[in-house]
Amino acid sequence: MPQATETDRRSDAVPSALPDAYAHCAAMVREQDHDRYITCLYAPESQRPALFALYAFSLEIARIRALVSEPLPGEVRMQWWRDLLEGQASGETQGHPVAAALLDSIARYRLPIAPLTGLIEARIFDLYDDPMPSLRDLEGYAGETASALVRLASIILANGRDPGGAAAAGYAGVAYALTGLMRAFPWHAAEGQVYLPGDILARNGVTRDDIVRGRGGPGVLYTLKELRGIARGHLVKLRELRSTVPSAVMPAFLPVALVEPYLARMERSGYDPYRTIITLPAWRRQWAIWRMARAAG
Repeated sequence: MPQATETDRRSDAVPSALPDAYAHCAAMVREQDHDRYITCLYAPESQRPALFALYAFSLEIARIRALVSEPLPGEVRMQWWRDLLEGQASGETQGHPVAAALLDSIARYRLPIAPLTGLIEARIFDLYDDPMPSLRDLEGYAGETASALVRLASIILANGRDPGGAAAAGYAGVAYALTGLMRAFPWHAAEGQVYLPGDILARNGVTRDDIVRGRGGPGVLYTLKELRGIARGHLVKLRELRSTVPSAVMPAFLPVALVEPYLARMERSGYDPYRTIITLPAWRRQWAIWRMARAAG
């Protein structure tokens, strides 16, 4: 069989009908979710556009709160996405590159619709200032959002087949989501959003009003410490299931390489959840991702 030329590889990587839409998604992920952008570079070139489309869709849904002044318009935007995915908004993707690329990726890789609409449904929580009721609710939210992305990315990397590893995807997504929400605590608190579980907060003597007014005191630190332990517990379960994850789909799991380094940053002396920005130098993030990818073979 003759080898593909460079032109052939480019045409496989970016479907010729939607080059601008896919390029828009890649640029969006690179600018707004650089960690996931780096992990996509470990995927085969032909599958990267669909991964960018999937992650760009997640970014679109996540930013809806910031685009509206009250919840109802946000729900209208989310309903538009649901209608689109369920085939009730045909012809409306013109001028919306993320929608066009996502629908094309769904068709190319036979992606299930239910996890995508489930992600939208979970994100309705973001539009309101209600506190997260319990740890169980928080883990459910993380599963419907971050874990769903890991699972869908795995299907893309398996060329539309069921790759297995669903339980591992669940643990990976929850660990990643919990860490991300703890990193975002300063911004969420300033916006009146509380993702820390209400049952753990109550046990530590903290209320939602305490958090949004910046007066949570030691109870907030105890809650975050407990949540870090829970995130690490999900990492342990993920490692136990490593053998169920085919090496071909490992790029979907690579964001998890950053969980432990981010958690460790929260445990440094002087950590103030309201003011400390938890980040890592770009070289450190890339090194952690590379190391996990190398270990996966």
